Amino acid sequence: MTLSAPSSRNLSGAGDGSGDLGSCTLDDVAVLMPAYNGQSDVDRTLASFSEAALIHVLIVDDGSTPPIVAPTRPGMSIEVLRMPKNGGIERALEAGIDALAERGFRYVARIDSGDLAVPQRLVKQRAFMEAHPGVAGLGMWTQVVSRDGAPLFMLTPPAEPAAIRRQRFFRSCLAHPSMMLRVDAVQSVGNYRAAYRSAEDLDLFLRLMERYDCANLPELGLYYELNEGGISATKRRRQIGSTLRLQLRYFNVLNPYDWLGLAKNLLHLVTPYQTLQRVKRALLRARAA
Repeated sequence: MTLSAPSSRNLSGAGDGSGDLGSCTLDDVAVLMPAYNGQSDVDRTLASFSEAALIHVLIVDDGSTPPIVAPTRPGMSIEVLRMPKNGGIERALEAGIDALAERGFRYVARIDSGDLAVPQRLVKQRAFMEAHPGVAGLGMWTQVVSRDGAPLFMLTPPAEPAAIRRQRFFRSCLAHPSMMLRVDAVQSVGNYRAAYRSAEDLDLFLRLMERYDCANLPELGLYYELNEGGISATKRRRQIGSTLRLQLRYFNVLNPYDWLGLAKNLLHLVTPYQTLQRVKRALLRARAA
């Protein structure tokens, strides 16, 4: 399947038909952001969104102390869903998807607190998904930055569904906080779940790709903050273990990228996190040069 971005005429989505991105409605799109403490990160992330249409946001407060408070921002309708206790990102996302389905939203745009959205990210993703109904998940290129905002490296995964399927275990083909997802498709494959802790995104994407396509818009959509206190750092061994279990479950002996991905993940298991980050930065910078 070959995908192409919609023309400027099609980018009007469900708007007034003028073909202007600024005229596109986002009434069927909601931003889903799980949060555990970090009120200032929540505020900073929401402030980064810039769209011409009203932006709907659901914050899932995963037992924060003190509770997360919805900031008042122009052009945003923000709701906070409070979990009864801290149960982990998997349960928070599952509850968020169910809540958005009940409210009638068709699309959910993921982002994590601390990350920043590029202007018009939502309208571009929605327009693409409207033009490609077989795509259930759409990511974008991601600029990885340090905690103080310094650029570290770019993630430029493949755009085409076939390439994403081939390389699914060899590289991070879908940056979770950059994704827009079809709510009904997520529910049809069983929603987020806690069966693969700290790898809930890969688990969902693999199930989606059994029935639908996943793709990427080959342009910058997200600034991802490399947080040393994030899941990839603090729950690394659990994440690697969950990823290995998924690799074995979906392993295709005829796909060389599956073999390479397995070797890569085993290497991650025995290599210190800081060493991996230094190597990744060096390789990605060299590729960009």
